[in-house]
Amino acid sequence: MKKLLVILQLFIFCISAQAEVLEAGVSIEEVPKALYGIWRVNAKLDDTNSYKTFKPQSIDVWQLSRVNDRLTLNNPSSGANAEISVNAVEGNLIVFSKTTPYVNNKVLTDTVHIRLEGDKFSGINTLKLESFSSVDNHLMKTETAQYIIKGEKIAGDSIISE
Repeated sequence: MKKLLVILQLFIFCISAQAEVLEAGVSIEEVPKALYGIWRVNAKLDDTNSYKTFKPQSIDVWQLSRVNDRLTLNNPSSGANAEISVNAVEGNLIVFSKTTPYVNNKVLTDTVHIRLEGDKFSGINTLKLESFSSVDNHLMKTETAQYIIKGEKIAGDSIISE
């Protein structure tokens, strides 16, 4: 009887924990309109456990757009295109992420924390590259990097005109 009671309590706890996760999403309506547009983004490597994998610096173009209830990030220079998840919005602080399958059984996760300041932003981009076994799919290696990023809007609505 005691085991049944413990199992029942765990079951109820799991259900309530799942309900909290489902309610914790960020509405796309909370994303400032100033985020949408085309940005020139400078990234400088701040920390990594794999200097051979990650570039010391880069300059990219990000096109952030909304179609219905989805946010996308396109990089016209590299041809990359990904749907992004907005994790948090607090005024001009925005956290978003994307997870993308990569070559040779790898998965790349980007998590970006930025602060919008007019037609500029600054923040941190954390990358995690996980390598999985092609035999049994177990995690073999995790490589990480943290970049300091700065963005300048080159096209799109200005935050000042809102």
